[in-house]
Amino acid sequence: MNTKLKTFLGGIHQPDCKEFSAACRIQDVPLPKRVYLPVVQHIGAPAAPLVQVGQNVKKGEKIADSEAFVSAPVHASISGTVVDIKNHPHPGGSEVTTIIIESDGKDGWFREPHNGQDPLDLEPEEIRKKIREAGIVGLGGAAFPTQVKLSVPKGKPIDAVILNGAECEPYLTADYRLMLEKAESIVKGLQILLRILGVERGFIGIEANKPEAIAAMGKAAARVPQIEVVGLKVRYPQGAEKQLIKTILNREVPPPPGLPLDVGVVVQNVGTAYAIYEAAAWGKPLIERIVTVTGKGIREPKNLRLRLGTLFSEAISHCGGFQGEVGKILMGGPMMGLAQYTTDVPVIKGTSGILVLTAEECQSQEASHCINCGMCVRACPMRLVPSLIGTYCEKDLLDEAEAHHVLDCIECGSCAYVCPAKRHLVHLVKYGKSAILAKKRRQGKPEKG
Repeated sequence: MNTKLKTFLGGIHQPDCKEFSAACRIQDVPLPKRVYLPVVQHIGAPAAPLVQVGQNVKKGEKIADSEAFVSAPVHASISGTVVDIKNHPHPGGSEVTTIIIESDGKDGWFREPHNGQDPLDLEPEEIRKKIREAGIVGLGGAAFPTQVKLSVPKGKPIDAVILNGAECEPYLTADYRLMLEKAESIVKGLQILLRILGVERGFIGIEANKPEAIAAMGKAAARVPQIEVVGLKVRYPQGAEKQLIKTILNREVPPPPGLPLDVGVVVQNVGTAYAIYEAAAWGKPLIERIVTVTGKGIREPKNLRLRLGTLFSEAISHCGGFQGEVGKILMGGPMMGLAQYTTDVPVIKGTSGILVLTAEECQSQEASHCINCGMCVRACPMRLVPSLIGTYCEKDLLDEAEAHHVLDCIECGSCAYVCPAKRHLVHLVKYGKSAILAKKRRQGKPEKG
């Protein structure tokens, strides 16, 4: 293992707050009585229900799918009866078609996972099909269908695969615990990725504030000479794809629509690699994931293995419920997480964490005008000028905002974190990007970004 810590230009170093749950082993919880499975748990086309109300289903049975290339099927996460198919609150903020299954208490498999042929003996296309049929998407939060990411166009040679074990968002420890407890399986998942892409070099990037994970992954990878565990300097957003590639390989991904494959790299989350291993080696579909339930507003922070479709309220209940006055509930971490207006939303494939902040932590300060201090510029990992872009978006000067590369923003929140004027820079950028893309759609232009 290379012990020299690497990093990238820009970014911030905020308190990581991982002490709440870092020592908590992954726990299984009692079977939920009902699960709420949205047909949208991924980027791309929604899946369409394949079941009807009143139909009995088994755990792992496919219940929704789409013929679109960029999409992913949804599987029953428990056995039981489909009691309703209706719109239900989604962590993304809207209401989405959701298949509701009531448990029969048997938890019976549709097709029992079994250790079949060694996936490293299979042809790449066979493994891709297994991954697609298992409904695997990026588990770091992006939820991009994995089989699409692994279908590299001709003329785009790939020579490296990077696993993201940085988990740079404060509070979250799901990936950390997975690396400690399932290191061998993650390494096997990376070997499967190398096999699919015909690549000889694999890297696992882990921030230095997780020395036990670096040691565990290093031990598991020691038997595979193609794989290197790389210690990374603690710096947010170290886990962003472009920053991870720059840090480990010193390659710069072109601005949108540029992708990591344009510089010969595929990046996957360590949780995704684990799911790939389970799908390829055992035939297990994606029906559960590790979720960190944490924050000062949670009585007993934990890392839980939750069936997809479990309500946030139920997950919070497994952690002793709320503590103190609740200020904000987020899906994900405090930097890029999505605020929730209800706990009546389900755990989906992209749910890495449920963070509860207290009212005291959420006391807001009124934003003032930009004081031109330049701190946001120094913090921006994309080398943009957030203060200027934010002002353009605020004044609806969308052409000027686009000319200053607002669409390149990765919305990491570093600029807003350091801004002494408390400007709502991420909100302004999100508004500007949305307005620009809507305008392009109206004009029939390709959507960059």
